[in-house]
Amino acid sequence: MNRHKLINEFRNIGIAEGMELEVHSSLSSFGYVEGGAETVIEALMECVGKSGSIFMPALRLGSPMELTEDDRNMGLTVKIKVLPENALRTDMGIIADTFRQRSDVITGKGIIRTSGWGVHAQEAAKGGLDYIIHNGGKALLLGVDIYKLTAMHYVEDILPKEISDIFAPSEEVSKKYPPDEWFIEAGEPPVKPWYTIQDMAYKKGLIKDGYIGKCRFMFFDIWDVVSLYRKELENDPFRLYGLK
Repeated sequence: MNRHKLINEFRNIGIAEGMELEVHSSLSSFGYVEGGAETVIEALMECVGKSGSIFMPALRLGSPMELTEDDRNMGLTVKIKVLPENALRTDMGIIADTFRQRSDVITGKGIIRTSGWGVHAQEAAKGGLDYIIHNGGKALLLGVDIYKLTAMHYVEDILPKEISDIFAPSEEVSKKYPPDEWFIEAGEPPVKPWYTIQDMAYKKGLIKDGYIGKCRFMFFDIWDVVSLYRKELENDPFRLYGLK
């Protein structure tokens, strides 16, 4: 793959001038890309143009670490180190990390950050993905699935406490792994609810997918899919999470 081919492929799937994009990606899913991550970024920028915007995750999180026997005895299911603000590499992937470090990209503060480029780049620092979710933004998943779609978290304010408590670490765990230094989850539901939403979206014809070279992509309207999740959380969240 090279810049010219990527531009053609992105345009063929529907990425157009003036579009607002939330992008999650795996560079390795493409195989070889001439120029690497920067080539993918520049191709996306060329497609949305100066009247569009691109948002990518900039969470200060490393890769999940192996759990010790003590961790498992305390109920931990995920253990991730919070990285310094200026960390060059994170678990967001080389495309997102390269994007964040560009001089023309604006990044928010805190641990759960978003980076933005383009006409609405400032919105990334002000409200993360709020703007793009509610203003016709599109999601482009490159080599990853719905479990990388950060926008899904933005409707979890209505998640019942009985469900959110499944993931909440105990006081003992929080003492050992302070929240400002670690991202910890201490449980998991019987089913993966976001995959249920992904299947629903496919059945409704909301997701366009295919391949760009070796990379499997998914392309869709963010709110079309995220609103399915919100409706399920409103109607029957315990069934969605396999707790009923």
